[in-house]
Amino acid sequence: MMNQSTRIEIPGSDSQLIVGDRIPGQERQLLFVTGFLSKRWGNKSKALADLCRERGWGFCCFDFRGNGESEGAFADYTLLDWLEDARSVTKMLADGPPVTIIGSSLGGWLAWLLGQEFSHVQQLVLLAPAFNMMGKRAKDISPERRQQWQETGWMPWDDDALHKDLPLSWKWVEESEALWARRLDSPRRVSTRIVHGLQDVVILPKGSWEFVEHLLTQDPQYPIELLLKTGDHRFSSPANLQTFLEVAHRLQ
Repeated sequence: MMNQSTRIEIPGSDSQLIVGDRIPGQERQLLFVTGFLSKRWGNKSKALADLCRERGWGFCCFDFRGNGESEGAFADYTLLDWLEDARSVTKMLADGPPVTIIGSSLGGWLAWLLGQEFSHVQQLVLLAPAFNMMGKRAKDISPERRQQWQETGWMPWDDDALHKDLPLSWKWVEESEALWARRLDSPRRVSTRIVHGLQDVVILPKGSWEFVEHLLTQDPQYPIELLLKTGDHRFSSPANLQTFLEVAHRLQ
């Protein structure tokens, strides 16, 4: 059956497997890139997969190494490793129709980076993109905690009970800042829609506004649209999911 998903396994540079699922399709493929520490099959990815089945489009989602069903331990990987995982999956999709990447939170920033690199990526949908997520995290915590993070090299990710025991390397901050500093002066034009909830207190919507503003100073004709909607960071209410699917469905 065309809409049957196939498990994918791609070896990372350390031979640990990146695990995901792929549904074949025609006309276009949607690649969903999850947020930080999210698993590949949540309500957004399930809704997108259903949409793709209805439309006969391809769909793909995956877990980063050290997370979900993919191999490896979380502490062994950093931002550049996760970007490399997303690159590997994006490269694999080059054998099919044009790709639209839909990224959530940290996945939104990674989606933007991938769109700059790969010519078969033709569209982006960024949901509450967490631009320079770890650089901002380091600025938002107390100076004492930041100094301890730098000196020890680790900090527990303790914002909620689900993640409090996960050690976060200071390399995440260094790599995040380095990637952010290398924003392109002449960005590749990829049709981009950013959707951000106005009640998002995790990744503030002003970050998306400032990103678009900066981008348009570099390229006033850049094909980008910013949609600010009622909703929080999870953007998971029935109305939010409907908005999310409508944006994905409208892709040309």
